[in-house]
Amino acid sequence: MVPSFFKKLGPISSDLVKSAINCKIVNVSKDDYFDSFVSISNVTDNALSFLYDNEKIRDNLPLKSGIICTEKMANKLNPDQKKFIVGNVQESVAIISNVFYRDYTKKEKMNFEDPVLGESCEIGNNVTIEKGVKIGKNVKINHGAVVKINCIIGDGSIIGSNTVISNSILGENIYIGSNASIGQRGFGFFLSKKNINIYHIGRVLLQSKVSVGSGCTIDRGSFSDTVIGENTYLDNLCHVAHNVEIGNNSAFAAMTGIAGSAKIGNYVLTGGQAGIAGHIKIGNNVHIAAKSGVFQSIGDGETVMGNPAINKYKFIKNYKKIYGKK
Repeated sequence: MVPSFFKKLGPISSDLVKSAINCKIVNVSKDDYFDSFVSISNVTDNALSFLYDNEKIRDNLPLKSGIICTEKMANKLNPDQKKFIVGNVQESVAIISNVFYRDYTKKEKMNFEDPVLGESCEIGNNVTIEKGVKIGKNVKINHGAVVKINCIIGDGSIIGSNTVISNSILGENIYIGSNASIGQRGFGFFLSKKNINIYHIGRVLLQSKVSVGSGCTIDRGSFSDTVIGENTYLDNLCHVAHNVEIGNNSAFAAMTGIAGSAKIGNYVLTGGQAGIAGHIKIGNNVHIAAKSGVFQSIGDGETVMGNPAINKYKFIKNYKKIYGKK
């Protein structure tokens, strides 16, 4: 059974959606109800979703779904599509996400089952393990750590002191250092005089043999999961933002920062303090030098350096032109 980390409030009436945001409706009736609020890649019948102006429109969108979009995108959709036409999609997404979802109350959390611990676990002092948590065999959780509701930790994993884990599923033989934060809300919100946070419904998925250094932060996804593949290592003080997907057997040196929705392949290596922009793709077997700033997608097998990051040999050639051969 897939663990639940938040309260679903659907089905939500079209009238409630309309009253929450300033919109014009097309093909929407008072009898329309929406079960969930999801990304466009996950939309199904009776779900509400959204499209930004720079997004590609998915083929064959379910006509029983509703789409929040601007007038520009509405004109590109099927004429029969249910549409909520707004001036600002980001603002509407932030508002509506909080209409469909919320955190569990303290009383609701008490209804979950007691935590389950496997054989031969070692639990330190002042550790908090909340309701619904499932912990495998031979797991070590060090002093002061917190494992929040319904999280799963696989066999043979080690959790460092004062680390907080929420909204997460951890595979087998995971290592997490001290003072890490895994699964907290990502940096997604509508910026205004009264900022509106987007309610995040994604999880953090750490696949087997992932190693996360001390002081790292890994945000849960907003409308999809944040995923780190098998045998990938994060050095101390790295940050992985919401919706990031990282492949297998990769390694990121200290203070690497990866912005939201970046997709990173297998066998990727970064030097310390490298920065990777959001919504770009990094191929397999890519090497990124220390302190590089990566703002564009990179194909397989590339080695880049500099800020903005460019091909290694081009960077060295340019460097020699400016500074000589010293």
